[in-house]
Order: sequence, then C-alpha cells, then structure tokens
Amino acid sequence: MITNKSPQVSIKTESPNPYPRISLITPSLNQGKFIEATIQSVLSQNYPNLEYIVMDGGSSDSTIDILKQYSGKLKWMSEKDKGQTDAINKGLRMADGEILAYLNADDMFLPGTLFKVAQTFMEYPEIVWVTGQCRIVDEDNREIRRLITAYKNFWLRFGRRFMLLITDYISQPATFWRAKALEDFGFPDESLHYAMDYEYWLRLYSKYPPLFIPEYLAAFKVHPHSKTSTTGHKDIFVDEERAAIERHTNSNVLLALHDIHRWLMTSVYSIINRG
Repeated sequence: MITNKSPQVSIKTESPNPYPRISLITPSLNQGKFIEATIQSVLSQNYPNLEYIVMDGGSSDSTIDILKQYSGKLKWMSEKDKGQTDAINKGLRMADGEILAYLNADDMFLPGTLFKVAQTFMEYPEIVWVTGQCRIVDEDNREIRRLITAYKNFWLRFGRRFMLLITDYISQPATFWRAKALEDFGFPDESLHYAMDYEYWLRLYSKYPPLFIPEYLAAFKVHPHSKTSTTGHKDIFVDEERAAIERHTNSNVLLALHDIHRWLMTSVYSIINRG
C-alpha cells in the first residue's frame, strides 16, 4: 500500500528559501475520485518553496468542489482546453519555478520526493533533468505490475539514448527538469495526446543526458477509467510513439527494434490485462 505520510525533514535555516523554487502542474478533467489524493501527495511533502498549479479542463464531477477546498494552498483554473498537453503547457507558461514537472490528477508523489529532487539539482548544477523510479499501483494504491517496474528500473540504471529510442523506460511522474530547458527545447507538443512526454524526453536527451535518482519518487495509477486504459488507447498511442521516434532518428535498425519491442510489450500487457 502506498501512503502519503510525510517524513520528518530538517530544513536549513540560514536563508528563508534554501531550496530552489519547484513549479508543479496537474492537468485535470473529471478526476474527482482521485485528485484529492494527488493534491495531498504534493502538499504533504511540506516543501518550503513550492508553486502548485492545477489546470482543470472544465470538470463536471466533484473536482471543482475539491479544488475550492485547497484554494489557499495551490493555484487552480478551470476552463475548456484542447486536451491534456494544452493544459500542461498553460500551467508551464504560468509557472515561475526553477524546476518544473507535471503530475497527472490520478498519480502521486511518494514521501520526500521534492526534497530529494531539489537536493539533487543543488548538488549537480550542471544537470538539466532528472528521473527516478516509479511504482505502478491500482486504484486502491496497491502495487501491481512489479515485473514491468523492475524492467524499467534496469534500463533507468543502464540505458542510453539509443535504448530510449527503442522503448520509453522513463516514467513521467518521476521526472523533473530545469526551467531553462524550455528555452532550448520549447514546450511539449500539443499535437500529441499520449506520447507527448516521451517525445519531450527524446528532445531533452538529444543534448542532455538525465541524471538517474535510484529511489522511488512517484506512483503511476492504473484504473479502468484512466486515459491509458480506455478502449482505443493502444492504437493511437502506438502510432504517436512511432511518430515521435521518427522525429529523432532515421535509423531503420532502431525503428525495427522499436517495432519488435512494442509488439512484445503489447503482448505482455494484453496478458496482464486479461489476468
């Protein structure tokens, strides 16, 4: 069971804000069942220099009532958007932090994540982006798909950019980047609705390798109504993923290896879902 109990962390006191400013964006649409747990996983970090922005796409469920309860602790806006990537980019344009990330409205940070990320960026000022391990959980926060997690963890430790072109082993909820990356690489591509994070990692990796934090930072939630579980997701995602890779390599070998790997992973996920 994943819990959100915040750890006891000693804060340096020599200056009012010894930690860098972190801006987090949560895109949301009708995630009232899960968004409060997401919000609590962020706020319970007790990070002293946080900007938290929720960009809601005009939810018709309980989301707005929940957001109103946290109005003094986060910024939020609810208006129709052009999809998840558009919502993320709206939030990024509002953000003023030195470090950026987004956390979907049904995912969670694990205790101590923001301090670990901040300390890593402080220790390695030359690093542009970091990524860590991510658990996969069900709607009751029970860990599932441990073999998939172990497989991703292996490539997080030993993978290189060529391997990222074959498979996306980087978990979006556990990834953070410096705001200056927006100057070099722009914003996530709003024409992509499923593989926008993957394409962005390939952009970042074209110039800067990520620093791997060998700890669990987040939990990715799988449930029947999640975007990645709904009917029709598979084909659209596969097409977007392939298109993203084609932007970053013209190697027929890598493209063929990606296609083989995607077929194998799709088969594995089909077996898991039937189970």
